[in-house]
Amino acid sequence: MHHKNLELWQHTHDFGQDKKRQAERRTFTVIVLTATMMVVEIVAGLAFASMALLADGLHMASHAVALSIAAFAYVYVRRHAHDPRFSFGTGKANALGGFTGAVLLAIFAVLMAGESFNRLVHPVSIAFDQAILVAILGLVVNGASMLILGPHPQDHHEEAHENGGVHHADGDHNLRSAYLHVLADVLTSLLAIFALLTAKYLGTTWMDPLIGIVGAVMVARWSIGLLRQTTATLLDRQAPEHVRADMRASIERHGDNRVADLHVWSVGPNIYAAIVCVVSRLPHPPEWYKAALPAELGLVHVTIEVHRCPDPDAG
Repeated sequence: MHHKNLELWQHTHDFGQDKKRQAERRTFTVIVLTATMMVVEIVAGLAFASMALLADGLHMASHAVALSIAAFAYVYVRRHAHDPRFSFGTGKANALGGFTGAVLLAIFAVLMAGESFNRLVHPVSIAFDQAILVAILGLVVNGASMLILGPHPQDHHEEAHENGGVHHADGDHNLRSAYLHVLADVLTSLLAIFALLTAKYLGTTWMDPLIGIVGAVMVARWSIGLLRQTTATLLDRQAPEHVRADMRASIERHGDNRVADLHVWSVGPNIYAAIVCVVSRLPHPPEWYKAALPAELGLVHVTIEVHRCPDPDAG
């Protein structure tokens, strides 16, 4: 067979991962905002000997690191999308970035709970005016970051363009990780403002560390949810039930075709690879079964294995 004829059955495995996404641009914007706020707070904390300012600046630094991991994942996926060493492309680096961010969220929750518990047992004097100012500044910056990283119409447009017009639940784990980091900051800023105002005007100084523990529990829950989602992708867990059910129904509605074995797994945000084993007494070529699969399911790499089932009525 001529070498050029082989090209008819060959294709790349980038699956659109080489394109620069809106989520990547927005993540870099939030990194600039977070890093700027971090520098301002650390410099002010050192200049005015304010531990509240210094502590919040270091806290912002930890989230700048987490957001930088998310940005690195986007760049890595895009630059290595055509690397033949990756069997199904680099889409899972997105989930790996999300997993790393989830681990950092969990660490942040543990440290937050530990420090809050320590202050509950051993109260310290609070510079209320400075602390409230820090919380308000943090709320403004983190609120803006949350709006930037939150759901945007262009996200759905990008996914619809790549997946035939349908948005799937197995989305951008990397973006979700970055969003949860700034959401955690918004939550801690809101809780801090409430606790500090209560402590300043009602004298309930124990409210500040108590609210810190409540916030840590909420952040831990977000972290656990994201860890479950990303590990499912990294360990090649089966695609959502509706995707598999639609695939099976599309094949089995024709003649006596039956799906004997079905494996569908995520290879990137909202895109799947699949291996399907079909048995039939009157089988069709693999291309026929591929054409029967709905285009909107986000299937980018499908391997069909066809077997003839013996006719029980024959001889």
